[in-house]
Amino acid sequence: MDIVIIDYGAGNIQSLRFAFERLGYSPELSADPTRIARADRVVFPGVGEASSAMAKLRHSGLDRLIPELQQPLLGICLGMQLMCRHSQEGDTEGLGIFDTDVLRFPDNLKVPQIGWNRLNHLKSPIFKGVEEGAFVYLVHSYFAPLCPDTAGVCDYGFPYSAALVRANFYGLQFHPEKSSKAGARMLQNFIELPDQ
Repeated sequence: MDIVIIDYGAGNIQSLRFAFERLGYSPELSADPTRIARADRVVFPGVGEASSAMAKLRHSGLDRLIPELQQPLLGICLGMQLMCRHSQEGDTEGLGIFDTDVLRFPDNLKVPQIGWNRLNHLKSPIFKGVEEGAFVYLVHSYFAPLCPDTAGVCDYGFPYSAALVRANFYGLQFHPEKSSKAGARMLQNFIELPDQ
């Protein structure tokens, strides 16, 4: 299985690489559009601020490539948020893959939300074998509201999209590489997804 983790300077790439290696795979880190386009599976990580991350994607042309990919692609944390239409963080236009906008948590909630939360309402093969209520690890101040693409839900003052799925695109607000056995199962499920 040929797995590429997009290396565009906005990701917790090493922990992701180690998570796949624990499953027996050797992902490659790359920012080369040609290399990314021919991978069997693409992982789009992200940690940091939305507008600067999108600027890096535009500079490398990855903003045009990513929405056109046909193989399964997994966006994680900021990666998932950048796959949405727009983010309030830095008033950032996203990739428009998921038909929703990313909003900041309201002022009455402590941000960032850091730590473990329960994942419910699972609606995708990426959650095969993952129990309702499984704990996942999150660090974020912005969220995607519930929408038709919602495939998993967490609650932080109110329910929001912890996972988004559309066609071959999968987004997880939480960090599967830091989410113990449930997260490892999701990464394995992602690898085993049927090709589109």
